[in-house]
Amino acid sequence: MLMTVHVDLMVFDLDGTLITSGEDIAASVNYTLVKLGLPALPMEKIISYIGDGVRELLLRALGEAGGENFGPAMKIFSAYYMEHMLDTTVLYPGVTEVLERFAVKRKVIVTNKRHDFALKIVESLGIASYFDAVVGAEKTPYRKPDPRLVKPLLEEYNARPGHTVVIGDGPADIRLAKEAGVLSCSYLNGLAEREKLLALKPDFTYESPAELKGLFY
Repeated sequence: MLMTVHVDLMVFDLDGTLITSGEDIAASVNYTLVKLGLPALPMEKIISYIGDGVRELLLRALGEAGGENFGPAMKIFSAYYMEHMLDTTVLYPGVTEVLERFAVKRKVIVTNKRHDFALKIVESLGIASYFDAVVGAEKTPYRKPDPRLVKPLLEEYNARPGHTVVIGDGPADIRLAKEAGVLSCSYLNGLAEREKLLALKPDFTYESPAELKGLFY
């Protein structure tokens, strides 16, 4: 593991890293399934499907019931989640203090969440002003872990790869960092299983957001 490192650019994931969104996503998926006459799934199962965008989330949840159900499912989920994405979703404790601590650093949110969903949440929870940009799905042709999400940011913010860190709670965040040649930092208490994260050997790990203040400067 590396010691404290100076960073030029911090690239944050959203779901499970900055916000506790798993319950609202799972509730919206189950609402969708029930509306389609399909059985609801355990919340833990749905949460294990999160990380690769809404399309993959719904395809995994639908399983063999996909196909002709996918189009209606997307419409039902999108409408319901837009109205209920903040029912229980809040910032993780300590997130605001971390963003204040790194107020002078360039910071960007890169998420596989749909861009309009991400913007609404970031603005509603009052953290939009801390970030230079929010890059959600449909904002670019690429999704994590495609390194083409990060490389333009290095150029735009004149950030050095060895002083840029991707901070997230999922395997896609670690792979994104490694493929882009930047540092990876994994939140072990987010939505993904910690064993899967540790197996990918991130450069840094942390158990609570407050620990980030001691990892970077």
